[in-house]
Amino acid sequence: MELNEKLIGTGVALVTPFAPDKNVDYKALVKLVTHVTKGMVEYVVVLGTTAESVTLTKEEKQKVVATVVQTVLGKVPVVLGMGGNNTQDILDDLKDPYELKYVDAILSVSPYYNKPSQRGIYEHYKAIAQKSSKPVILYNVPARTGSNISAETTLKLAKDFKNIIGIKEASGNLEQCMKIIKNKPKEFMVISGDDLLTLPMVACGAQGVISVAANAFPKDFSTITRMILEGNMEEAKRLHYKLTDIIEQLFADGNPAGIKAALEILGICKSGLRLPLVNVNPETQKKLEELIKSYKIG
Repeated sequence: MELNEKLIGTGVALVTPFAPDKNVDYKALVKLVTHVTKGMVEYVVVLGTTAESVTLTKEEKQKVVATVVQTVLGKVPVVLGMGGNNTQDILDDLKDPYELKYVDAILSVSPYYNKPSQRGIYEHYKAIAQKSSKPVILYNVPARTGSNISAETTLKLAKDFKNIIGIKEASGNLEQCMKIIKNKPKEFMVISGDDLLTLPMVACGAQGVISVAANAFPKDFSTITRMILEGNMEEAKRLHYKLTDIIEQLFADGNPAGIKAALEILGICKSGLRLPLVNVNPETQKKLEELIKSYKIG
């Protein structure tokens, strides 16, 4: 089976659990990865934005990747977050990174803070595509990066580089997503980066989602995605609307604060974050506790 086929469905943007002393809690990470793989997700994403990867040391990143790979044991693909706003740093990491030996693809966020032009974004990804030994998935998330990858730029990259295999689209712009879906090469994947927009995006032709909520609810979220892909819209909508209130609270005080609060409520890992991120406020915590207590899987 080709990698593109293996990535159809639900990927999980894994959090990085921290112990009360703020060190990485590797035992909790094993518990989390086991939880999501038992929930039948199609793949996992390690060291993405949700993982607070910018606060991890090089040594911690290597151990996190090794822990995830050893826990997965080849049952599902592993996608590695590898992006930044210094193109040369990424190219240097691609030369011989410890992590790349064990992963199936990289997910590379568009450069943040610098606010490059569309030509600059294109040249950034061109350099990565030419250097990477692994397939590349673009990641467009304007709310975090301060700039949007236009549909035209995405389509040009998709057509110019065969190892750019897809895009995680978190622009929230369905019109832009549909333009990409309509005009993309056949094998190029469009992946939802917004949990709440997974249903309409997949219904429009996207191949799945990289989900935050699936950390906590992997079975239901992966089932929703598969049902939409199979055309079972009524059951997909039922499960979608079961989760919407919880998902709204997961992002009420920012990501990954909300999903980590949910994971602690479920007894999977602690909710601690590294500064500058902080835990959800008491009102959100209370709402999440009430919603999760009343929630039934399936």
